[in-house]
Amino acid sequence: MPAKTLTLSFPEPDLALLTFNNPDKGANVLSRSVMEELSSHLDSLAGRSDLAGLVFVSGKPGQFIAGADLREFVQSIHADKTEVVQMIRRGQLLFQRLSKCPFVTVSAIDGICVGGGAELSSWCDRRVVADSPKTSFGFPEVQLGLFPGWGGTVRAPRIVGLSNAVEMITSGQPITAQEAYSMGWASDLVPSENLLAAAISLVRAEQTSGRYLQDRERWRGPIEISATELGFLGATASAVIQQQTKGHYPAPNSALEIMLGNAGVDEDTGLRMEADGMAELFGSPINAALLNIFFLTDRNKKDTGIEGQDVVPERIGSLAVLGAGIMGSGIAAASVKREIAVTLNDARPEALTKGVQSILDEVSYNRATKGKDIERTLQYAPQINATTLYAEIATCDLIIEAIIENEDVKKQVYSRLEPQLSDSTILATNTSTIPITTLASELKHPERFCGIHFFNPVRKMKLVEVIRGKQTSDQTVATAVGYAKRLGKSPIVVNDGPGFLVNRLLFPYLNEALHLVAEGVPIASVEKVAKQFGMPMGPITLYDVVGLDTAIYAGKVLADAWPDRISGSPILPALVDAGRLGQKSGRGFFSYENKKNRARPDPDLEPILAPLIDSSGDRVPDKQIANRMFLPMLLEATRVLEEQIVRDPRDVDLGLIFGIGFPPFKGGLLFWADSLGADKIVEMLKPLESLGPRTAPTRMLLDMAAGGGKFYGA
Repeated sequence: MPAKTLTLSFPEPDLALLTFNNPDKGANVLSRSVMEELSSHLDSLAGRSDLAGLVFVSGKPGQFIAGADLREFVQSIHADKTEVVQMIRRGQLLFQRLSKCPFVTVSAIDGICVGGGAELSSWCDRRVVADSPKTSFGFPEVQLGLFPGWGGTVRAPRIVGLSNAVEMITSGQPITAQEAYSMGWASDLVPSENLLAAAISLVRAEQTSGRYLQDRERWRGPIEISATELGFLGATASAVIQQQTKGHYPAPNSALEIMLGNAGVDEDTGLRMEADGMAELFGSPINAALLNIFFLTDRNKKDTGIEGQDVVPERIGSLAVLGAGIMGSGIAAASVKREIAVTLNDARPEALTKGVQSILDEVSYNRATKGKDIERTLQYAPQINATTLYAEIATCDLIIEAIIENEDVKKQVYSRLEPQLSDSTILATNTSTIPITTLASELKHPERFCGIHFFNPVRKMKLVEVIRGKQTSDQTVATAVGYAKRLGKSPIVVNDGPGFLVNRLLFPYLNEALHLVAEGVPIASVEKVAKQFGMPMGPITLYDVVGLDTAIYAGKVLADAWPDRISGSPILPALVDAGRLGQKSGRGFFSYENKKNRARPDPDLEPILAPLIDSSGDRVPDKQIANRMFLPMLLEATRVLEEQIVRDPRDVDLGLIFGIGFPPFKGGLLFWADSLGADKIVEMLKPLESLGPRTAPTRMLLDMAAGGGKFYGA
């Protein structure tokens, strides 16, 4: 039997207190057993005529309720629609009881209150929230391909207004404690230590005024809104949703339709509409894919980076970054924001000046005011030191080299730096392609050397590749993983090899895009197909973002390793020779020389490309364009698994989702492949046989096709 989560107590004779505290989890979740506990407690309290109120609190500081138990969702994901509706209705009817109790119900929220927790709180008569940065309130269900199903789409519009509810539920974004109070979710905003006292005072006030009874009656009926207002809200919200989702995610639109529909009906009818609408989404391919991403992320949070070893990572108190360019200053800024003292090193004083300014610009940015905050500048500035001398960085706990992507230059820096390092200092490189073992070949302590590969821009990209060289120690790996997590990143541990994981899988995709262009497929068609697949940008635009000169160098590393699969294209050198380096030079495949610095077609590109392009490719159908770009990426992933570059197939999917924006609604590259089936993929590859080894099925894929195997197991 599961341990009890709910504890009933009576801080005052006529006031019941239900405390959520799941003893087996770091967060409170609403599992079936917890819902049964709640039902049992409500049964026992319903017969009491002497109670003035019921207050819900959490026994976990900074955590209220994190939502439903998603592992139980997965167990029911193949249930038929009738079963799903019944399951949803049970939760709705249980929570609805909170709005019918013969006493006042109050939710006292300190910390995260999302999903099912937000719905439970919404069914209470009132909510009190702790004025804490940790407090947040929201409905993130659309991020799982669903929408609130335990009454959220019915109660939210009635409490805070239809417009506010539509924005919260269709975006899936949480609000702060202050926003909850301003919007009307919360009746009071108090310090955490006063939360229970404030909730009890609210019960007394509502007992006296009786306003909660008036609200109960009003919220059970339709929403007062004119047909004109309803139509305008629907049209504007639909346009915003389309812009944000590009039509790939149906849940926000479904939630909008449900809320617009149940605005004109009573509460009970609205709940039935909500349950029917949820059943249409529950268990869909997109729901399954997004649930997979949740579990990928959850697994990553718990992953120490090493297997079967009781190694405690060292805490990084001081960091040095070699190289004050875009990547170096980005890494430094991310560290300073987490209150890690940073020494920025560069041989060029002018680069240091620019790098420090870049760091200060980033760490001083205030999201609330959308501008620089002088108080934040004063807070973080003392943690930044800039120097041209190695002696000032030698005693740091961790040194990350982020200089030019050139093996010889990096080795020269290490040879001068390593003799000055302390015995405990970890030296790392931010290289994106050069093998770690190669870079460590002349080091005296290769066991304290690893790759810590951030992605650009550092402030936005969650992924960090921690690359283990042949002699890198477990202690070094665990410490690097711990450091990355401290920055709020999602690190994956990768074994050594050219391109590591993400770039190794990315370049077959980029390389094939250039082959298509060289064959005469219009750039616009290549871009369109990639974005229709779900990529955040087309591969040609991505070349411009990465930088064409950078792409040439990285591509050469991979082409040297696998010349039969990666072949250099004359297109990139031709553009670089013409001074077209991509966004950083203002022109690449596109022109960025406009007020908004956005990609625009450039007529000057055609004369450069014309001698390098065949004219037959404009007849390639979109489906074949997609297969040619994404199947080589999948084939490379099978090679990565065969070579044990990653410890688990799930690392491939997490790496591509967070590293290159592989479409989340497909669940990851390997999850998507499993949804198709290995046998079907082999069939999809047959028309591409003439392209040679880069599209030839691997032994792993053929074995899976023959045996019905899957990347994610049975």
